[in-house]
Amino acid sequence: MSGDPCDACETEVSIGGGIAGIWSSNRGTGGMTLEFDDGSDFFLCFDCIEALPEEPSPADVAALAED
Repeated sequence: MSGDPCDACETEVSIGGGIAGIWSSNRGTGGMTLEFDDGSDFFLCFDCIEALPEEPSPADVAALAED
């Protein structure tokens, strides 16, 4: 299974699907990409997503990265 770092906390997050982990792992994805109207996107772990306000902005993601 492959992984990518969370754009806020930099924790390595597993990414499910694809051929890399088809036989060796049944873990799901540990995060998702949020896309904003301004064209920016961020890959965040679920813990960081839960820490965002209900209607987040790119500035809210940046504030998480500063913490």
